[in-house]
Amino acid sequence: MSTTKRCYYETLEVERGADESTLKSAFRKLAMKWHPDRNPGDASSEVRFKEINEAYEVLKDGDKRAAYDRYGHAAFEQGMGGGGPGFGAGFASSFSDIFEDLFGMAGQRGRGSGRERGADLRYNMEITLEDAYKGKTAQIEIPVSVTCDPCSGTGAKAGTKPKTCATCGGAGRVRQAQGFFTLERTCPSCQGRGQTIEDPCPSCSGSGRVTKERNLSVNIPQGVEDGTRIRLAGEGEAGVRGGPPGDLYIFLSLAPHDIFQRDGADLHCRVPISMVTAALGGEFEVPTIERGKTKVKVPSGTQTGRRFRIAGKGMPVLRSRQVGDMYVQVAVETPQNLTKKQQELLAEFEKLSSGATQPEAAGFFSMVKDFFGSRTSTP
Repeated sequence: MSTTKRCYYETLEVERGADESTLKSAFRKLAMKWHPDRNPGDASSEVRFKEINEAYEVLKDGDKRAAYDRYGHAAFEQGMGGGGPGFGAGFASSFSDIFEDLFGMAGQRGRGSGRERGADLRYNMEITLEDAYKGKTAQIEIPVSVTCDPCSGTGAKAGTKPKTCATCGGAGRVRQAQGFFTLERTCPSCQGRGQTIEDPCPSCSGSGRVTKERNLSVNIPQGVEDGTRIRLAGEGEAGVRGGPPGDLYIFLSLAPHDIFQRDGADLHCRVPISMVTAALGGEFEVPTIERGKTKVKVPSGTQTGRRFRIAGKGMPVLRSRQVGDMYVQVAVETPQNLTKKQQELLAEFEKLSSGATQPEAAGFFSMVKDFFGSRTSTP
């Protein structure tokens, strides 16, 4: 291997077995670090930059890399493969990706037309749980930029037209030579549009857009959830100078409900029942989301927290025929403001009660007794 050149792997600061992704990453990092425009007045940076590019030109090519791994730099000397890697077409192709990273040129090399897509808009809408259950068509009014009618969105006064930018010739970009590079930048005269307006429209001041209140109908399907996003294509801001409009996004939020709490497609509600109903058993009515009623039967001895499932009384699933369930959780309510007679009856009931009527309490106090008993028996 020639001693007058650094090893290409050392130049890119990678191992010999580095894969394509690692090579490319190393090349980008070093090329951006040593680019002459980032090191003005430093002649050594330009030399280093050329070495980095030369190393990458060889190692990114499978055939060239194999030859280099076998013969070293001699593989590209005269008689061993016909000339070095050089700075021809290969240089431009390998450098194009980092060129965009350095100067933000991605997607900006086409000819300017002056037509820019309008911005997307967001509208926040609060709906009720009943709206989400049934679906609805809502009317909204939003201020939005629309195409200016007098100039048809061109921005030029009626009877005139925008003219091709004299600075960039309609390309929207200008080129500037820096060293051995030619850089493209946004045209300062037309801001990249490729056109200029000498006589702007008085209605829109040359923007091609005016702000108006727009009334729209929004279809809210059954089963939408909190955070659902609805897209209305083409209902955003009008494009600049006749460009395509943006989109409008409706973000839905569900207002809290007085009775139900939602969990996906299921609904939950909490219903207080009397101590007598819980003890003896019985039934009660609960409302459903469609404003109907259904009965819930409770067995004797029902405790607070017990849940009862009512199939098919939940929320519809969006874009599906499935329906969730409703869960009713009971809470046994302790009576308040008792009369003297009621107090006497409860006191009598308490005297007649035993562990059989309150097994959970009996079990708990039995454990408490055992707990204190074990403490007193400990030496």
